Amino acid sequence: MTGVVTAADQPWLAAYPPGVPHNIQADAYPSLLALMEASFQSHASRTAYHFLGKDISFQAVDEQSLALAAWLQHQGLVKGDRVAVMMPNVPQYPVAVAAILRAGLVVVNVNPLYTARELEHQLTDAGAKAIIIIENFAATLAQCLPRTPVKHVVLCAMGDMLGWFKGAIVNHVVRKVKKLVPPFELPQAERFADALKSGHQRTFQRVAVGPDDMAVLQYTGGTTGVSKGAVLLHRHVVANVLQSEAWNEPVMKQIAPSEQPTAVCALPLYHIFAFTVNMMLGLRQGGKNILIPNPRDLPAVIQELKRHTFHSFPAVNTLFNALLNHPDFDQVNWRKLKVSVGGGMAVQRAVAERWLARTGCPICEGYGLSETSPSASCNPVTATTFSGSIGVPLPGTRMQCVDDEGKEVPVGQPGEIAIKGPQVMAGYWQRPDETAKVMTADGWLLSGDIGIMDEHGYFRIVDRRKDMILVSGFNVYPNEVEDVLAGMPGVLECAAVGMADAHSGEAVKLFVVRKDPAITEQDVRDYCRERLTGYKLPKVIEFRTELPKTPVGKILRRELRDKA
Repeated sequence: MTGVVTAADQPWLAAYPPGVPHNIQADAYPSLLALMEASFQSHASRTAYHFLGKDISFQAVDEQSLALAAWLQHQGLVKGDRVAVMMPNVPQYPVAVAAILRAGLVVVNVNPLYTARELEHQLTDAGAKAIIIIENFAATLAQCLPRTPVKHVVLCAMGDMLGWFKGAIVNHVVRKVKKLVPPFELPQAERFADALKSGHQRTFQRVAVGPDDMAVLQYTGGTTGVSKGAVLLHRHVVANVLQSEAWNEPVMKQIAPSEQPTAVCALPLYHIFAFTVNMMLGLRQGGKNILIPNPRDLPAVIQELKRHTFHSFPAVNTLFNALLNHPDFDQVNWRKLKVSVGGGMAVQRAVAERWLARTGCPICEGYGLSETSPSASCNPVTATTFSGSIGVPLPGTRMQCVDDEGKEVPVGQPGEIAIKGPQVMAGYWQRPDETAKVMTADGWLLSGDIGIMDEHGYFRIVDRRKDMILVSGFNVYPNEVEDVLAGMPGVLECAAVGMADAHSGEAVKLFVVRKDPAITEQDVRDYCRERLTGYKLPKVIEFRTELPKTPVGKILRRELRDKA
């Protein structure tokens, strides 16, 4: 793989909207800590988060995180120790993250829906010494805690930051009415409010944190094998925040000076996408995040969005699609929306076209990985048509498609997408063997995704290497089959996987969720036959009421394939 890419080898630069720089000043902040504290100082009186009807200011996050940082230090935690955070989108999450980083510690983001087995693996692998967890999932922790290195537990409740009266009501409803807190025993746990009270009485010791210190251990979803921790240094996340800001600037600068930049935070903050483009970018811009604790509760999401005007909406295809299909969608004021970023999975043309027609704002499909903090490429935010691509590399980022020997393939030919830039991870936590499989000596990350670059520098994913279906020697890419069927009226969702076939080696199996119950198997076959060549047609069609998904909303093809 070539180590130097000249301007002539970066055709994507011509696609950059006016004003977007080719590179970013990656050393603008020495750490995420410096970025956060600059924001706390500059925007103290502004609202940082809106949650269940309450505004929480930057100053409140500043003061509470300082107290929690002092408490963590008083427990004997020292620079470099790992602290797990296991919460949905509640305001204690950003307070916890700010506290951990201020104390010179490392954030270990944990999916709250993990089973005890999955949680035990991650806490043990990370060597986490403490965990800050919401009580809804404390029963899971209690099952595995004795087998982990965790010594300190901070227990949060949904209403902790809503004030005494409202907080008590919310906690009563969560615990007693909705029964969302299973019984648990964690006698050593400290309540969030008590930790803050204790921390306020302690002296916080400032810690020197630099660009090469570890900020986050971001575990990959585990859909590609054993879950591994991507080591993200402070400089990696800072760079990606600045890249995202520069990329969005052509439309975000249209916001009136009297308005505060506001983002919908429906993606979970423990996922690197929302961690960077909601929380950290919000801090950088002095923006407000509307915290959505459960994006699957669509009536509640719509109800919340009706109360706000907002400018930014990062989401996955399934959430865009679900919102479009909600009867109250048009009751939300979408007129101020400037940027809708689609990531995590392929955005389907039918969804993108409907979103643009209904909101007036295009979905800019982007691409990234936990290993790239996460954003690597994106479509220009000024685009008004759906490209079907993952766009072009972000400022300061290089991408190329390579063959099995690591040599760049010709334009228009499929190859594994390789990425190089200031946002690329340092490696996998304590797994030099796994790191060596994906990172080259000269700093390129092999993504595991098969893509094509066109002559204008736009990249298109044709699929993950292992998701490809081989039918009688012909490659079938599930994304293509799914994209076609997503355009069929009456289809809500679909997924294509490979299944064993005695005649052709493999065949296509299609899982379909109907919006119109009258659609038949023959209707689907007829629709596909008009749009796909013979070997790409589904051999088996199975109707389902729903498809298995990750908590972020990404369809789990592997689970479907295993059953197929």
